[in-house]
Amino acid sequence: MSLKESEFIQNEDGSIYHLKLHPEQIASTVITVGDPERVPAIVKYFDSIEYSVKRREFHTQTGIYKGKRISVVSTGIGTGNIDIVFNELDALVNIDFKTRKVKKKLTSLDIIRIGTSGSIQKEIPVDSFLVSQAGIGLDSMIHFYNTRDILDVSFAEALREHLGLSSNIGNPYVVPFDAELASRFITGYERGITLTNGGFYGPQGRVLRLPVQDPSLNDKLASFRYEGQKITNLEMETAGMYGLAKLLGHRTVSLNAIIANRATGEFSANPAKTVDLLIKDALDRIVS
Repeated sequence: MSLKESEFIQNEDGSIYHLKLHPEQIASTVITVGDPERVPAIVKYFDSIEYSVKRREFHTQTGIYKGKRISVVSTGIGTGNIDIVFNELDALVNIDFKTRKVKKKLTSLDIIRIGTSGSIQKEIPVDSFLVSQAGIGLDSMIHFYNTRDILDVSFAEALREHLGLSSNIGNPYVVPFDAELASRFITGYERGITLTNGGFYGPQGRVLRLPVQDPSLNDKLASFRYEGQKITNLEMETAGMYGLAKLLGHRTVSLNAIIANRATGEFSANPAKTVDLLIKDALDRIVS
């Protein structure tokens, strides 16, 4: 049965609604970044560019790096945008744009996030690289899907009890990374559990003028332990990526340039350099 026009939305030129892409414009290996300005910071290392498409915060460039076809897509910030990007990336490879039907043979993408993050553990140094072994979401987005088979419910329940979360705050969810894809990024990287917050200020315990509900939240997060695992860093996309990738049958891993340490109050003296080093390292590991 063909998908309804209100569900699978195409632009007048036949492209997918938000990303404005046609199926041939996306590679099977995708790098995602939050900031649209980070797309040119990555593709400047490419040997050639095939496609460049911009719409709103979603900027995509597809090209060749050392013989491998790679797409770089900016998602914008937050899991709401991840919901858009991952569903539309999946549609580009798994829905027939002419018949509007789901294909019988499905394609799995490799999706690698290159982003910035702040550590909440003193021993995770500023300017280091960290691979997220699991994502913990406090944003609720993934709960709108049937997630029965992908979540670590016991981990999430232990965290909720430890934090003493208000009923007003979303139920935590925990999703592991794709170990096979992530195996390329183990040597030389810190490893940890990444907490995905629903915002940058209050949800991450930052206070400018507005007081937060629980000033001790970050301390509680840092002290939490579950089967020898601890939460290492905070950002705003990883858990949503891991959840949707598992549900849709794609492989994904989140690579984090640690540019702040919330426990020590440090911030990178040159965050752009740290991100650039991560970009170059990740590209070479992707093609290796």
